Amino acid sequence: MTKSGFICFLALIFGFFLNACQRSAAADASEPGFIEPSLNSITTPTPDSVLTISKDLTGLQNPEAEEPLKFTFPTPSDPPVSLWRPPLYEVPWALSPHDHFYFIRPIAADEVNWPLADYRYGYYFTGTNIVHTGIDIDAMRGTPVIAAADGTVVWAGIGLYKGPDSPDDPYGIAVAIRHNFGFDRRQLYTIYAHMDRVDVSLGQTVKAGDQLGIVGNTGFTTGPHLHFEVRLERNSYYVSRNPELWLAPPQGWGVLVGRWMKADGSLIRLLDVRVSSAEIKRSWVVRTYAPESVNSDDYYRENLVLSDLPAGDYTLQFSYNETDYQTRFKILPGAITYITFREGYGFSDRLPDASSSNNALWQPIEP
Repeated sequence: MTKSGFICFLALIFGFFLNACQRSAAADASEPGFIEPSLNSITTPTPDSVLTISKDLTGLQNPEAEEPLKFTFPTPSDPPVSLWRPPLYEVPWALSPHDHFYFIRPIAADEVNWPLADYRYGYYFTGTNIVHTGIDIDAMRGTPVIAAADGTVVWAGIGLYKGPDSPDDPYGIAVAIRHNFGFDRRQLYTIYAHMDRVDVSLGQTVKAGDQLGIVGNTGFTTGPHLHFEVRLERNSYYVSRNPELWLAPPQGWGVLVGRWMKADGSLIRLLDVRVSSAEIKRSWVVRTYAPESVNSDDYYRENLVLSDLPAGDYTLQFSYNETDYQTRFKILPGAITYITFREGYGFSDRLPDASSSNNALWQPIEP
């Protein structure tokens, strides 16, 4: 073997080892018995700063022995040339009491594991008025599907929506997990649908990263992919929430959350908004939610979410009622950037009042 060939061989072995370590860390990210995080210390998300999160220890044995979770913000990495993401933040991850990045991705990091851009939560299914209540991950057929957090399998097989053994169930072969933690004192469930095969059984206890089955093409689909949902309080299609607000973002990346309103305060539906980064010379188009059967977050009351954005400066643009609008904003690492728009009032970056559902006060941000 030549000297250059031997160096390449060593580099290949090192890359394989590093990738294996990252997958192992993701699989172990969710702790058994975790109860909703209580955020007692919040720091500004700057590179390499440290965040301390204390867990709610009610009902656990020897709470004095529990140490606070300490996370170190990594220096934001340069956006990759391809669509591959950096490793995820460890879960639970939240920079405010209202955030809840509790889940790892249901597809491992060495595969496509981000939402399909043109069919996000709240969009209409092509050619119908059926609203999408989850996200689709465009992984290849046969890709392992993994549990997003610890819990118990409460459904495994076909018939999740219509009942046992319904051959025309829209979810196809699916798994539902009831997790051993909740949010706001409410139970959490995750759904994994359109699989070709299930590898777990009803009542089985699983941990984050355990294989549940493989990506497939069963149920109402236009091709192989994984449909993933987050449900709050009960296992029902009607109580879903946007998974992009629950899945841990890549390290050094953040999430845009918005509420777009007409002059009277009602929501603007199915509006395309272009988000652009001059730094990496890339744009995304995200659409506000459709009208029916879509639930917003109880705090943000959003109708627009765009996750997996590298930290940096951005511009958003859209047209509404023959008027063009534009504003600038910043994405911070590991954090949610919140923006509201109301026709006639403009843009605001003011967070909602946690004690009230009234979101009618604006503090303009620079256009």
